[in-house]
Amino acid sequence: MRIGAVAAHFGRDLDRALAKVRAIIDSARADGVELLVLPDATLGGYLTDLRDPRADLPPTLAQDDPRLAEVAAAAGDMVVCLGYTESAEVDGEQLRHNAALCVSGDGVLGRHRKVHQPLGESLVYAPGDRFEAFDTPLGRLGMLIDYDKTFPESARSLALDGAHVVACLSAWPASVTDRASRLPQDRQSRLFDLYDSARAAENQVVWASSNQTGVLGGLRFLGQAKVVGPGGDVLARTWSKGGIAVADVDVEHEVARSRRVLHHLDELRPDSYVTTGRDPS
Repeated sequence: MRIGAVAAHFGRDLDRALAKVRAIIDSARADGVELLVLPDATLGGYLTDLRDPRADLPPTLAQDDPRLAEVAAAAGDMVVCLGYTESAEVDGEQLRHNAALCVSGDGVLGRHRKVHQPLGESLVYAPGDRFEAFDTPLGRLGMLIDYDKTFPESARSLALDGAHVVACLSAWPASVTDRASRLPQDRQSRLFDLYDSARAAENQVVWASSNQTGVLGGLRFLGQAKVVGPGGDVLARTWSKGGIAVADVDVEHEVARSRRVLHHLDELRPDSYVTTGRDPS
């Protein structure tokens, strides 16, 4: 499988974003990419200020918005993951979710709503409540959205649900409280890379990590898109500027090879772990 993880800038203009998505898909198709992972908030951009998140909210799209169908049509025989702000009515209340969608020319293959929320997000987004893998023409896939990958249980849930590839879509900025003069020295830059390799190695899966680039409001995004093998080795990557990290991976062979001697999922001891909500006394 040829996997492409995208680092690119996307803002509020939906028409411009759609045109850019179509151009990226066409370029990736010409390069033989079969799975393309675009960033979180591809359509409409991310928040502009985590300390004042209501200042400039991204536009929302319903699940049946025709612009999402346009991306699916453009995908054709490729599998494409992208992020957007989803509007949904629950018990008469209109909610917005930070959402990811996986599509091909056949339609929607999978959905994910971001579960874990960093500083500020909970003021404008409702959280998701599950992690589920899904079947695609390329095999079983799972999706996470940026801060989800900070929590090992997120990726582990997808691996236990049979995902051999995890697509992690991000709008991951440099630190907003402890800025470094150079992005490679930024604490969030180091964490972003650390989580990508650790989650792949922990679960012995192939990991495709996309991210936004550039500046939106007060946030500066890291880029650093990459494809990581099931041993935690980075197979291809970008840096802070836009681009596509492309790697050829025999997913089933590499996952099976990584699990031949040490099979982390089979060797779990869940009865020994403290579970959420357990009384520490």
